[in-house]
Amino acid sequence: MANLSQLLCFIFVAFALLHVSSANEANVGIYQIKKGNFYVNLTNWGARITSIVLPDKQGNLGDIVLGYDTLDEYKTDTSYFGAIVGRVANRIKGAQFTLNDTTYNLVANDGKNTLHGGQKGFSDVVWQVKKHSPASHCPYVRFHYQSADGEQGFPGKVIVSVNYMITVENQLSVTMKAKALNKATPVNLAQHTYWNLGGHNSGDILSETLQIFASQYTPVDSELIPTGEIAPVKGTPYDFGEPQTVGSRIDQLPNGYDINYVVDAEGGPRTMKKAAILSDSKSGRVMELRTSAPGLQLYTADKLKDIKGKNGAVYKPHAGLCLETQGFPDSLHHPDFPSQIITPKKTYKHFILYTFKTTKPSTN
Repeated sequence: MANLSQLLCFIFVAFALLHVSSANEANVGIYQIKKGNFYVNLTNWGARITSIVLPDKQGNLGDIVLGYDTLDEYKTDTSYFGAIVGRVANRIKGAQFTLNDTTYNLVANDGKNTLHGGQKGFSDVVWQVKKHSPASHCPYVRFHYQSADGEQGFPGKVIVSVNYMITVENQLSVTMKAKALNKATPVNLAQHTYWNLGGHNSGDILSETLQIFASQYTPVDSELIPTGEIAPVKGTPYDFGEPQTVGSRIDQLPNGYDINYVVDAEGGPRTMKKAAILSDSKSGRVMELRTSAPGLQLYTADKLKDIKGKNGAVYKPHAGLCLETQGFPDSLHHPDFPSQIITPKKTYKHFILYTFKTTKPSTN
């Protein structure tokens, strides 16, 4: 039944989107989608997830993503809480690249490099709300943004859309698409939510258990720029092939985890691959992540320092972790990495499916 329900949801939304008229730039607001005891709050400032609420094993509802109480706080956020980041997520070395014999100089915002699209990437703009259907069989909201030619130094006009949809209770799908209108350009979008399955205010995530379905990763230099090598995770602290607590080997890394994994392909590069499973034994919550993207960035939020979050919570290092499905970082300088270049004839598509479960409480 779940598969049939998902199919009907996707057909319904696809049909509806064909009949959505263009809207003027909307005011920034909060948009909720809900099914049963599972609900997601989002804002069109950066097309962000601001809350995801679901029960724990005792039936108590809890918010499992880091964030803020007010929209004004998101407008000054520097941690990308819940945001869609782009035009190119992650890092571009030297804040420049060459495409079709033209060199483009970008806005550097991470030392000499460009991070998550530059000083004002997609996380810091107002997206149009194309459609919000909060109470339908398939609750969803669709955001839309048109990026100008030359924005943050990137070439060409690009139309971007992000669709968040609850297909069945406790399952959230994210569909990201981008179309180049007049020039070839790089696009690499990522969803930058910080997860804490124990609850956003429950402390650190070091005792949560993580499994990543990737036998390789892309090593980086001191500036977190990939060296171009694709290396095995076996025998390194990056190996989460078998379930491990997040903190089991984190002390072997000077700055925690901030690394891209090469997701193992299941039946081909375009299939929805199982990328990760995260679980919290205390709350009983489990999250399974599937994606069509080739990469997965694990970030354990070592740079969070006394950030005032929701409901008076103070977020410290390791208060959450990010599992960002993506193209490989700095692919523009590594021809052997999967290409991020799109053209007017080649549309960007990126799919994510989050499935949440709750273990039964012990009867012992």
